[in-house]
Amino acid sequence: MAVPNLLLRRMTLAMAAVAAAAGSVYEAAAQSTYILATGRRLPYLYAISFGDAVAPDNDNTANAIVSRGKVALDRLDGQLLGDPANLVVSEDGATVYVVNHHGAIDNAEFAQHGGRGQIAVLDVDAVLDPANDRTANALRRHLDSGAFGAVGVLLWQDMLIIANAENNLTEDGGNRITFVDRRTGSLRGMVELALGSPGFECGDYPVPYASPHGPPRNLAVLSPDPTWGCFPNSNGLALGRSSDGNAFVFTANGGTDDVSVIDLASAMEGNRLAEIGRIPAQVGPWGITATPDGRYVIVANGRSQREDRTGNAISIFDVDRASEGAEDVEVARILTGTDDPGEQTHPFIPSITPDGREIIVPNYRANNVSIVDLELALAGDPDAEVARIPLIRSDGLPARPKGSAITADGRFAVISGGAATQPYSGESGYVYVIDLQSREVVGTVTGVGNDPYNLALVER
Repeated sequence: MAVPNLLLRRMTLAMAAVAAAAGSVYEAAAQSTYILATGRRLPYLYAISFGDAVAPDNDNTANAIVSRGKVALDRLDGQLLGDPANLVVSEDGATVYVVNHHGAIDNAEFAQHGGRGQIAVLDVDAVLDPANDRTANALRRHLDSGAFGAVGVLLWQDMLIIANAENNLTEDGGNRITFVDRRTGSLRGMVELALGSPGFECGDYPVPYASPHGPPRNLAVLSPDPTWGCFPNSNGLALGRSSDGNAFVFTANGGTDDVSVIDLASAMEGNRLAEIGRIPAQVGPWGITATPDGRYVIVANGRSQREDRTGNAISIFDVDRASEGAEDVEVARILTGTDDPGEQTHPFIPSITPDGREIIVPNYRANNVSIVDLELALAGDPDAEVARIPLIRSDGLPARPKGSAITADGRFAVISGGAATQPYSGESGYVYVIDLQSREVVGTVTGVGNDPYNLALVER
């Protein structure tokens, strides 16, 4: 009996030590880290205390929400406006740029696509101030995206690079990557992506558009539709770097099932035809990211805009090969969220850890999160998906994860979840915190918008 008791005591002490270590990590994070999450159909930017999010007493509550900042001024009748989807934080952490996908619209009334894209510029310190909860006090100004249906956004020098996925009042018809001055909102430049894909010719719309041709007309208003395939309709953006240091923008093209490669130096010289190549993908590329060194780009094969189906894998592209126009650019394709090649999991917005070792993939349709080992993936290992973490909602609805972000120390991933619910005024969204060491959900925040889209992390 003495040996088992001693063993039990040692196990208890070991578990306590692990818990204490985890607690110290959480306490350190509590003092400095905040989650910014876009509320999408409920147009607020949500500021969430990371430390409060992982506190056990706050699990499955909204207690960790510090403040909710408006991304547009109210309509004159008091109606909330805005459609916050993507976001990016400035290099100094002082400003957050929030993409209003269709501009300052009423989500309940704007029942279609193709609204004018808009960037809401908010002061981060003001967003984090509880005194500004449910106000527009943090909102500094709006910038026009230069086209319609803005989604992807990158920071480059003094500009925002924006992917505009749609055209005027249609979900199809987007091919504009715009360059907008951060300070003034001036449209400084534009790249027009080539039109067409295998089986789809687009002779009526030459690129670049020139009178009397364009803008696009008689296009399908909503997807899926079999007429998709002419316009790239770019979603996410990623910045890759070749081994010689040159920079390239990669666009996830949901309309043509491929990824564009843009020579950034050429684009910055005003070349509207700076697209130098296309890389075929599995289906409907949506979310996209790059490794910290920029040598590899990871794209999530999301939802087809041509037919009612989704992808189930991430693709990894070699930037050197892409910059050279090689044919073997895709160096790995990894099934995520399932072991069944026939199951549709809909990977959404991936992130990669700061050390470049693991890729975090929310699988919208599978209601789980994949962790993929990059080294194993590049080596062709079929077991490169090293963990799969289910996400649960306390109300029994599917989790529907979309966005992802990773803490600066690489220890935790945060995931947004929750499909849109009616009415849009309901705060039905979730944010999950995953410990990447234990591979477990260690905190769940409720009441985060309605169909929250993407997230970012800031330190204070």
